Amino acid sequence: MKHVIRKTTMRVIVILAIFLFGFGATILSSFQTKPTVYKIPSITHEAANSTTSQDSALEQATISRVIDGDTVELSDGRHVRYIGMDTPETVDPRKPIECFGRQASEENKGLVEGRTVRLEKDVSETDKYGRLLRYVYIGDVMVNDYLVRQGFAHVSTFPPDVKFTSEFVAAEKEARENNRGLWNGCP
Repeated sequence: MKHVIRKTTMRVIVILAIFLFGFGATILSSFQTKPTVYKIPSITHEAANSTTSQDSALEQATISRVIDGDTVELSDGRHVRYIGMDTPETVDPRKPIECFGRQASEENKGLVEGRTVRLEKDVSETDKYGRLLRYVYIGDVMVNDYLVRQGFAHVSTFPPDVKFTSEFVAAEKEARENNRGLWNGCP
């Protein structure tokens, strides 16, 4: 009888530990650092290539080509889709070019093409098309947030990649209230 109680007690402890570990991870994720809030419309090459000690955990890569406002190609051929936001379409053969799509693509190109950036993963490695899902940084500027805040993109969240969702929602609200970008001239 004692043996059965010990086995049951151990199972309960293991289940409780798994539950608490998962719950603890959820709590810890709510304390993640927030992206830098900024008002700078241009980014210098010096800022793009600066690093700090906290950046050492992030992958560095060079952007060889901008595909559109929210997707880029790295120098090694991999494609990266920006997490947490979406820009109007410019390359989908099934859809016409959407309002402000060209402007979003050009802004993204001016920000990152030919530059070394830092890539930060959230939870998912890739999307259903095989593109890396990442937050992209130039210096202290998160490009994802910048594009939303300046009105080149809107928030688009796909769990489990939700680390900066509240910041992106606030950035979109700011862009809408100030009639920036697509919030000024698109229906």
